[in-house]
Amino acid sequence: MHSGRSPSLFRNRRLRRTIARLLLTVPSLSLAGCSDGDDYGGCIPYDPTPAVSDGYEYLSDGGVPTNETCMEVCQKRSLPELSNCSVTLGPVTYVDGGTGTRPSTRCHYIKPGGCYSDGRQPEGLQASRVAARCSLGALFAEMAWLESASVPAFLRLADELKAHGAPEALIRAARRSAGDEVRHTRAMEALAHRHGSPMPTVEIAPFSARSLEAMALENAREGCVREMYGAVVVAWQARTAQDPQVREELALIAEDELRHAELAWAVDAWVAERLAPEERQRVREARLEAFHELERRVAQEEPDAVLIQQAGLPSREAALQLLRGLQVLIA
Repeated sequence: MHSGRSPSLFRNRRLRRTIARLLLTVPSLSLAGCSDGDDYGGCIPYDPTPAVSDGYEYLSDGGVPTNETCMEVCQKRSLPELSNCSVTLGPVTYVDGGTGTRPSTRCHYIKPGGCYSDGRQPEGLQASRVAARCSLGALFAEMAWLESASVPAFLRLADELKAHGAPEALIRAARRSAGDEVRHTRAMEALAHRHGSPMPTVEIAPFSARSLEAMALENAREGCVREMYGAVVVAWQARTAQDPQVREELALIAEDELRHAELAWAVDAWVAERLAPEERQRVREARLEAFHELERRVAQEEPDAVLIQQAGLPSREAALQLLRGLQVLIA
């Protein structure tokens, strides 16, 4: 925790209690019996793999996507190397008891190789290209890249909150979060350079004006789900990493990331009061879908031993327990 920092204006006691309990109760993986070396010297390849992304977005003009127009939806998700897409219509029950149908768009893309972290990724973020053989270098370069990408994401959030008439406290918190991410970028970039990896260039397509619902949908996915999970992972790393420099840097970052997750939920609560019932339902569905998509991804990945040991990443089993422990906050 940064000494002298004021407490969060949007302190979410339920969120903090849940994360504290998970950090105490989820067992870490002991690597005492593992060899310090392997055929790669701690460096492993991370090959691109085919992947799918499901969601319920509409077209920019409010229309229902079809098999012919669904690429517009996929492009908004900033997925790398899109190949094709498809749309199905399914039943939905709204919070007011009404029923209808909703489009589900499945985007097929190539998930790039490298290491993965979680945070607030802005719309239009282009896929990174980490230039590193060493998995530690790749991890910290990817973390630095994501922290850097979060800076414009928070600045955009602040501008949109102001445009939609949000309280000044929310706007200031979003701007302060952008400043936090600048410091985080520098810290992670230093760790990446220490392991011989430069930070990839952050490339983001130009932002355009969007509705309150569109802002809320991104906040639900990127803030209430991915950023919240990222906060618990950073706190876990700060406790379990065997590299003392990693523990020191991430201990400073962990409290900031927790405040960012609290901000996401504060924005979610403020927006919910201003959305129509069907819009609130779509935001809730986006949050749940983002959670399950993240759950599927975590279940498919097992960090190599050097990342668990030196960087403190949770093993697949521990990561799933941490993530599923947050589900009570998502539902």
